[in-house]
Amino acid sequence: MKKTFRHSRESGNPAASDSERMSQSAFPIELQSTPCRADARRWIPAFAGMTAILLSSACAVGPDYEKPPVETPAAFKESGEWKQSAPQDDADRGPWWQIYNDPILNALESQIDISNQNLKQAEANYRAAVATADQTRASLFPTVALQPSATRARTNAFGQSTISNSYDLSAGASWTPDIWGKIRREVEREEATAQASAAELASARLSAQAELATDYFALRVQDELQRLLDKTVADDKQIFTIVENQYKSGVAAQSDVLSAQTALENARANAVGTGVKRAQLEHAIAVLVGRAPSDFVLASMDKIGKTPMVPAQIPSALLERRPDIATAERQMAAANAQIGVAVAAYYPDLTLSASYGFGASQLGPLFNAANILWSFGGSASETLIDFGARDAATEEARANFDASVAAYRQTVLSAFQNVEDNLAAQRILADQERAQNTATDSARKNEQVSANQYKEGIIPYNTLLSAQLIRLADEEQSLTVTGNRLAASVALIEALGGGWDTKQLPK
Repeated sequence: MKKTFRHSRESGNPAASDSERMSQSAFPIELQSTPCRADARRWIPAFAGMTAILLSSACAVGPDYEKPPVETPAAFKESGEWKQSAPQDDADRGPWWQIYNDPILNALESQIDISNQNLKQAEANYRAAVATADQTRASLFPTVALQPSATRARTNAFGQSTISNSYDLSAGASWTPDIWGKIRREVEREEATAQASAAELASARLSAQAELATDYFALRVQDELQRLLDKTVADDKQIFTIVENQYKSGVAAQSDVLSAQTALENARANAVGTGVKRAQLEHAIAVLVGRAPSDFVLASMDKIGKTPMVPAQIPSALLERRPDIATAERQMAAANAQIGVAVAAYYPDLTLSASYGFGASQLGPLFNAANILWSFGGSASETLIDFGARDAATEEARANFDASVAAYRQTVLSAFQNVEDNLAAQRILADQERAQNTATDSARKNEQVSANQYKEGIIPYNTLLSAQLIRLADEEQSLTVTGNRLAASVALIEALGGGWDTKQLPK
């Protein structure tokens, strides 16, 4: 069912009384008058008063959003000895990678925002979401259009040809007042969606930063492994020379020479093989900073940075620090607003329109008072029968909101698990590193003693070779544990949200 009413004024129309005009039709009603400004002044106050009444009674249907509660533990179970006497939630949360005190890493991380293409894509998606919210918000206000026109026409009537001109210049406005709050709920939905997109952008940035740091430390471990294997090659080459000379002197067996040569060639092969993984890591870092791998070179460093202690915060702070949690929460708010949009479909829509301008057959007298044209009116529509479509749409919106609540709570649980996993890794790997370093020191001493004893002829070569292999394995394991600790520290920082918090969401 649709009802319309309209009031217009055109020059040249004969005057008509109110009773005559009302007898023409019920709805739609078209009211016309002679060029008299008093007639317009009689209708405009009534029209404005009706609009004011509609706006004053406007409300936003549907449920108002309230963040559902989630259970948060008082403290992280795996914090162990890393637990601070007071949570450091007031710590500096700027460039988190500066905790490693590595100027090269700092320089690389600064290029993420500038050149990373995945981040540029996420940023463009955010700008698109903001534009959609702005577009929806504009629906709250009237649209105004200027409509100039000029026509020249030739008509034939009773064998006579007539040429006529017509000139019109008018401005029109149309407005759909948000009586039931449908547009406001749509704005609420799109603003929450834009905020979710901003949080997704923060997640993409944090993920890229963490991936870069992880790859960077893995590359430094490969550099250290390369130096270790190069030194092993040099040591094995020296031992091979000694064994070969002893064989020539008749002191050592040929099998000792072959064993020494095998150890030397294995060390050389391993030293060459480390270049594959290092090259792959260097290429990955190049892509992360938006560079072509062929144009990017990362020079080797002499040492691996120390693993800093990453203090844990209170668990409830994760709700404000993790951008993925913020994304899920904002998506939940958007789903809640969609319920209001669906409920608003049960209520009638009202559209108001008005125009004012001039029309004449000649251009010169176009702006004379006698050529004034104006109209105002409105239309209302209400769906009477839809065979349950609105009920289904409302139920769909409520179900989507319930699903978003479950997704939000699952995201929070996964975040707690993520932090607990990396806290445990940080603590356990620290203990493992201490034990492994002790074992490596013992293996180095054992190798040195065995080398001295072999040169003095006290032990056979196989005993020395065994000590060398044990020392090399322990050295490699120490590097592996150190790399794992660095990776775990980066993962823990990422799990804690890096330097981000919900205050950075756009308002």
